[in-house]
Amino acid sequence: MDRGTTAHGRPGEAYPAEWEADVVLRDGATMHIRPILPGDAEALQRMHLAQSEQSVYFRFFAPMARLTDKDLHRFTHVDHHDRVALVLTHGSDIRAVGRFDAIGRGEAEVAFYVADTEQGRGLGSVLLEHLAAAARERGIHRFVADVLPANARMIRVFSDAGYDVDQSVDDGVLAVAFSIEETERSWRVMAERERHAEALSMRTVLSAGSLLVARLGPDGAEGDVLATAAARSVLAGGFTGPLHLVGLPDAAGGQAVNHADVGEVAGPVELAVVAGPAREVVAAVPALDAAGVRALVVLSHGFGEQGPAGMAHQRELLRRTRAAGIRLVGPASYGVVGNGPAGRYNASLWTERVGLAPDAGEPGALADASAERGVGLFCQSSSAGLALRSTAARRGLPVASFLSSGLRVDVSGNDTLQFWSAHDPTAVGAVYLESIGNPRKFSRIARRLSATKPLVAVVSGQTGQATPPGHAVRTSTQPQRVLTEMLRQAGVVRARTAREMLDIAALLLAQPLPAGPRTAVVSSSASLAALVTDVAAAEGLAVAGRPVVLEPLSGGAAYAAALTELAARDDWDAVVVAHSPPLGRTDPEVAAAIARAAAHDTRTWVASAHGLHGLTAALTADGRTVPSTTTVEDAVAALAGAVRHAGWRAGAGDPLVSPSGIDPVRARDVLAATLEELPPGRRERLDGATAARLLACYGIELLPAATVTDEASAVAAANTLGWPVALKSGNEVLRHRADLGGVRLDLHDSDALRDAMAHMRARTVAVLGRESAYEVQAMAAPGVACVVRGTEDDLYGPVVAFGLGGDATELLGDVSYRIPPLTAADVGEMVHSVRAAPRLLGHRGLPAADVAALEDVVARVSMLTDDLPEVAEVLLNPVIVGERGTAITSAVVEIAHPVRQDAGRRALPAPLLPDEPGVRGPAGERDDADAPGVGE
Repeated sequence: MDRGTTAHGRPGEAYPAEWEADVVLRDGATMHIRPILPGDAEALQRMHLAQSEQSVYFRFFAPMARLTDKDLHRFTHVDHHDRVALVLTHGSDIRAVGRFDAIGRGEAEVAFYVADTEQGRGLGSVLLEHLAAAARERGIHRFVADVLPANARMIRVFSDAGYDVDQSVDDGVLAVAFSIEETERSWRVMAERERHAEALSMRTVLSAGSLLVARLGPDGAEGDVLATAAARSVLAGGFTGPLHLVGLPDAAGGQAVNHADVGEVAGPVELAVVAGPAREVVAAVPALDAAGVRALVVLSHGFGEQGPAGMAHQRELLRRTRAAGIRLVGPASYGVVGNGPAGRYNASLWTERVGLAPDAGEPGALADASAERGVGLFCQSSSAGLALRSTAARRGLPVASFLSSGLRVDVSGNDTLQFWSAHDPTAVGAVYLESIGNPRKFSRIARRLSATKPLVAVVSGQTGQATPPGHAVRTSTQPQRVLTEMLRQAGVVRARTAREMLDIAALLLAQPLPAGPRTAVVSSSASLAALVTDVAAAEGLAVAGRPVVLEPLSGGAAYAAALTELAARDDWDAVVVAHSPPLGRTDPEVAAAIARAAAHDTRTWVASAHGLHGLTAALTADGRTVPSTTTVEDAVAALAGAVRHAGWRAGAGDPLVSPSGIDPVRARDVLAATLEELPPGRRERLDGATAARLLACYGIELLPAATVTDEASAVAAANTLGWPVALKSGNEVLRHRADLGGVRLDLHDSDALRDAMAHMRARTVAVLGRESAYEVQAMAAPGVACVVRGTEDDLYGPVVAFGLGGDATELLGDVSYRIPPLTAADVGEMVHSVRAAPRLLGHRGLPAADVAALEDVVARVSMLTDDLPEVAEVLLNPVIVGERGTAITSAVVEIAHPVRQDAGRRALPAPLLPDEPGVRGPAGERDDADAPGVGE
């Protein structure tokens, strides 16, 4: 089906650079995927010549010793539209090819050719994901293929992808066919493969068995200072594997081998930690690759935060490490802490004091960094890394893993979360985020992780609206509440400070999840107990019974008796023990009594005992520790966070909404013609008829209406639609403003309609200074006016908003937000969480509205925005919610070419293109260079 097109597509169609990506394979290694080019002919022939006879026969159904020149031209010259081919490459070699050829409306034949040396690494499944995504962009919704029955691997590629595959045998050939529309099942398959691959790719970062620490640059400079500190941290720990030190003779010790230059290291070395001038760090990558390094931590600065010159070094560092298959942490990282086959290693700038009290004033603190279960810590900047490590140390928190991503050029929070999901020692995750490159993916990964391991987060208040130095990220036009709701949806416990985050993490690590919000209070002071009660109520906790108040000088025996009596009660789910001894020091016997009571109870215990902070030996009994916070407010805040997480986890397995009558294939057909003519970067509003056809594909029906220009056409339209009717101005503002004369309702006859139109025309000219079109519409039943909006945001992707109609709601910001996909509980909470929700529920004796019908509309809009990134905005205003059913009287739909980050295909974060929308550079302004670092 070669149509003689050029190598870069049909006339006027550019090479689809957006299809290029770096991908992680099943074994954690990386490769590059891109559209095929004419210059690939030689590499394609090399791959073919190395194939076995069986592989050639499986692909071409006949022996073929060499590809002919005609074949090579046909395979490498495609139009990137009806004929698409993608290649997976490593260096200059092609390791796999996947292609599709359109054979009819919406249908294409697909084929794969994977090098024998790469079999079993998941190249076929990666190609299928990317081909399917490209095909959907080109209006293809169904793949067909002919496969020899003996080709079991290729059959599994199709059947294991989550699609419903039809199979039939004809003349000894197996014909398969399947829809490539994304489904919940196909998304889950992709997400699980992505999780497995990305977790494996992080093993060389956080589970390395051999290390290299290299100093680059002159004595006394940043490289010298930082690399020396990292080497000493490693040497001070219990790491027993091969350790290579480059340019660090003063840091030698134990098993370390010293080298003068990176090129002397024979390897293989899994993880390298490097500091030095940016130019020298970039230049060292080939030598690191030769030494077998698979992960690189860059501690030093001088990259993207230093402006255009530094950003150029940053881009080149990413290019070289990606080409070598090396995962990159940093630049400007505070380091990593991992645990591999040779033991735990602290390759960071923080020196741990294993087994010692973190502060002289805190005797008995548990600072055993070798504990089997601990907290996983992630942050970005070095300053955040210092804050986290020092705060965790003061609280005696065992750190199972730590990673500071610095400028987050490659390895990010998402990668770290994927690793934690497969890392048993990490029992609780704590993340300190200064920016989020791909919130949609973060939400998806966090939601899965939170279902089994608690995740606590501090997120900068300007995340999404501002850009930290050195980061190149998309920004959002959405309010901060979108971020808040995204975290809540994903089960993330949001903390206000690093201290609060680690207090919550300590509680979640040391104690069981609360069964509910009922909270008992025990204190050595009546006034302190009253404070705990007030704070608990403010945090949404329910105080159980009267607080148990002991005498200020009560000893261990009195506490043991009181706590035994408390344990016999069944009216509480958790307890806060607030102990403030008058002499300023907690009696060890009191602490022991609290610890013993908690050890024999299955409920949640937290304390604020003066002089005891975090996880301490004093509050430990029978292997269980009661965490102690600095203030009672901290204790209650930590407990409230645990209660919120427990409540979320109870519904974590809820299915996603799936209303009937959803047809994304037909919807894409509706959009195809308009998108074909739409230039990149432009938005276009669909005309009313096209918008109505698109919405109908998702079961969203509009109330019938007709556009009119004069009284005669208005009366004719009303006769067709049926009386009574409404008359509306065609102006965007006036059509929703009855107070400005833009809407007239309940017009029962022609005289009333003519009179209304005359008044509306006069009012329109008075307000706008010009005439406007008008609309006659069938009257909806009385009800509550609501607004449902779906938006494609540069940063978040699809965002759904809901609120009641009217100026008061809009001006006061009484709007709820969610990020699809949604569960039924998400939709219900969205509708009920707005402050004006009582109007829907029978406020002041009025009849209740049909909330179930409204939720159905919200669910359908969420699916439309999730399925169709081409829809830049869909606005239903108003949605009239009656006692039975809803009536949608107006809809606006705008479309644009999609720029969504988290599509249904695996890909590592990519450098941003210069003209990509919503991108901010190092100085907070738009970056006109293709700066990397855009994705978590």
